[in-house]
Formats: sequence, structure tokens, C-alpha cells
Amino acid sequence: MKRLFAILIILAVVWAPSVALAHPHFNKTITCALPGGAEATLAYNTTPANMTHAETAKVGEFVTPRRPSLKLSAAVTAGSATLPAGEYTIGVIKNGPNDFVMALYKGGLARGATPDMANVIKLDSAYSGNAGSADHMLIDITPGKGKFEGKAVLTLHFGTLFLEGALS
Repeated sequence: MKRLFAILIILAVVWAPSVALAHPHFNKTITCALPGGAEATLAYNTTPANMTHAETAKVGEFVTPRRPSLKLSAAVTAGSATLPAGEYTIGVIKNGPNDFVMALYKGGLARGATPDMANVIKLDSAYSGNAGSADHMLIDITPGKGKFEGKAVLTLHFGTLFLEGALS
């Protein structure tokens, strides 16, 4: 019995610090009212930024780190596209080594599933590779500036990849 107790103590001493120092990742939900009255809800996980995924993505491929989602309570005009109310998976499409566009996939996307590109909507986007670095994915809806002045803008910051996509 003493030996079992000693083993349990040793395991607790070795295991407890690793749990206490574990790096947390958070599930985040952000809700806001868009111009025009639609409510937008973002849901995502603060996954670590792994630029290898962006670098190895194929040109023309829809890539989504951990399948973040956007839910719209009503239709929203995004440039020349109309986004009906519903759920969308947030992602990017690689146009070239240093060129990405923000895109939404209609509906949820199962882990490992290959998206049907007919269900992908490209947003009017602005890409930057020099907006600093985000160690973990950050997604938000912010007021636009520059070419997006006066619009609601979906932003995605993942490592050095920073994208803005107009939602209104």
C-alpha cells in the first residue's frame, strides 16, 4: 500500500506542473450589429498560428484554420455579392505566394472535408503580410478604413497573414 501511495505521489508531482503550465486556447464568440440591422456572430478557437499551412496551401484552394464560423441573422450585401442569412465557414483562398483573398463557405465544413468551390464566396479583400504577427488566430468585425471606409470589415490575423474582407 505504501508503494502504491508513493507512485501516486510521484505521478502527481510530475503531472501537476504540466497541467498547470499548459498553454490555453480559448473558444471565442463575438456578436455585433452590422450596418443595416443584421446581427453577425463569429465563433472560433484561438488556434496557434502555423504559417506552414499558409505556405503549403495550393493556389486556388479554400483553406480554413479550425473552421471558424460566421452566422448572419439577415441577408448582408458584401460588395457585389449578397450573403443570405445563415452560417458560413470563414477561410482564405491563396492566389499566389504572397496573395490571399478572404472567402466564406456556405454552411459548416466538417473537419478534413474538401469544400465544394461552388459554395465559396470571395469577399472584396485586402491582404497584408506586414501587419505584425499574431501568435494565435484572431478574428473580428471592425469598422473599415481606406478602401473599406464606411463598411463593416471581417478581419483575420493568423501569423503574419492579415486579411480584411468587406461585409457591407
